[in-house]
Amino acid sequence: MIDNFLQIAELLDFTSEDDFYFAQIIMRKKDNPETKGTNNSSRLIKAYYIKSVEQLFIQKEEMVLLAKHYNARVCINLNKRSFERTAFHTLKKITDQIMNKDFKSVRRAFNSACGEYLTGDKKWIIDIDDKPSIAWFDSIGNNLKFYEPFGNKIITKITTKHGFHLITIPFNVQQFKKDYPLIDVHKNNPTILYIP
Repeated sequence: MIDNFLQIAELLDFTSEDDFYFAQIIMRKKDNPETKGTNNSSRLIKAYYIKSVEQLFIQKEEMVLLAKHYNARVCINLNKRSFERTAFHTLKKITDQIMNKDFKSVRRAFNSACGEYLTGDKKWIIDIDDKPSIAWFDSIGNNLKFYEPFGNKIITKITTKHGFHLITIPFNVQQFKKDYPLIDVHKNNPTILYIP
């Protein structure tokens, strides 16, 4: 069991009523190979629009219960969202879907818009989940100061099922990928809140 609620709560920053963080309970086929009826690699069980740290902890019991029931994971994107921008983006998505006669997708438009990064401070993830990546992290000594703009990029380290996510501020990814081509950098992916 992995519970990162307390650590992640410290990273959330709410500066207006328009701010929210997008959290999801996701059932992955990789963790549930017996699941049938979908071609996707994962299935959304429930989405949450977190408007405060208090709300995160109010929702925690339900999130944990559903994650255990579905053998799913609770994830949260640490790039803050805007209700206003998400609403306008949803309207555009729905208009495009209707014009393309993709009526079945309309019901998922808001969650789809929530999954797209539109504004705010950026937080990236360096995914460390195999022996070479862990060896790389050990070799840099928790320090990414040597990438532009200069200064340490690592905000924190979040435990995952097979390793950890380094939560970072943006840096020169092109140079990083030249130096470390096998290590993934995600610019708009969720990290782990809870895994049963």
